[in-house]
Amino acid sequence: MVHKLLGWLRRDVVLTASLVLAALSCLAVPPSGAYLSYIDYNTLIILFCLMLIVEGLRRQNVFHAIAARVLSRVGTARGLAFTLIFLCFLSSMLITNDVALITFVPFGLMMMRMADMRERLTYTVTLMTVAANLGSMLTPVGNPQNLYLYGLSGLGLPGFLALMLPYTAVSLLLLAVWTVALCRRTGPAPAAGENAPAAPAAPALPAANTRLLWMYAVLFVLCLLAVARVLPYPAAFAAVLAAVLLADRPALRLVDYSLLLTFAAFFVFIGNLGRVPAFSAWLQALLAGREVPVAVLASQVISNVPAALLLSGFTGNVQALIVGTNLGGLGTLIASMASLISYRQIARETPQRKGEYFLLFTVANVVFLALLLAFWAVWA
Repeated sequence: MVHKLLGWLRRDVVLTASLVLAALSCLAVPPSGAYLSYIDYNTLIILFCLMLIVEGLRRQNVFHAIAARVLSRVGTARGLAFTLIFLCFLSSMLITNDVALITFVPFGLMMMRMADMRERLTYTVTLMTVAANLGSMLTPVGNPQNLYLYGLSGLGLPGFLALMLPYTAVSLLLLAVWTVALCRRTGPAPAAGENAPAAPAAPALPAANTRLLWMYAVLFVLCLLAVARVLPYPAAFAAVLAAVLLADRPALRLVDYSLLLTFAAFFVFIGNLGRVPAFSAWLQALLAGREVPVAVLASQVISNVPAALLLSGFTGNVQALIVGTNLGGLGTLIASMASLISYRQIARETPQRKGEYFLLFTVANVVFLALLLAFWAVWA
């Protein structure tokens, strides 16, 4: 049992680091009932609900079915690459960037191999990853740190969308330009030229359970109502948990509980640091007026979710943190932990290309980050 636990902790570096930091912070601030006030229960509740719903839908092959339906209408290599990239961009707004990549990168690799598009593989997966991280910026449910900062900011749903819409619109434009350039640089379509079908029919998927699909659709709407503060978070949680326990209990095993535990550990760490006057004063002074660049830099080292959790305890300018941690998801491979999903897929499927992928990924991310920071400097 201990061996399995240690293996689990070694595999999840972020969780391990968060637990170590929380434990060390307990040396400075002894445990007490005040610890319970550190935790943002609403964030944990809605994050659990959304993960459970998305995993339930994945079990029904909903996202693969949507992708297959869309790709069946594509007739060129350029269209296949463009569609895969923008599937990630759009879907990440609702199902999170990591779920978009977990779902569509393996599917995309399969489709590109079937279409004999191996020369475009690393370019396309690079842009699929960038697209997922950019699309997820727009909504509170796009990624975990958005969900947390949204609740902390007090912004309504329209306010959050208005805050991130300019950056998302610029990202969409940059992504479209880069995608068109990619398709021009990587040669003609396979086989008989650009008009030859590049996207073969996807393998048949097991039929979905219609009753479960309707259930999850209703539950997802309830979660969105909770995010929009129309429905109380505990009510949404009770409805989701009761429905899944009754109708689709195996989905409970698929929730990323390590992410929930990571959040809880960081809440303890941040809460304790806030009670250490010297550290609190130093970080507040560092952040004052510099929330966006500090959040971007912190994200490059510890990734944007931990950066959001850490920095949020020491500044009242939460809107700047929302922008900074979203832009900070670009850059290094660990700036957004979702990016590791694509890298692992490439390393497993085509290990000889992982060096090429890492180089392309880094260049693309640095360029996108620089351009979006330039836009922020002008827009802000």
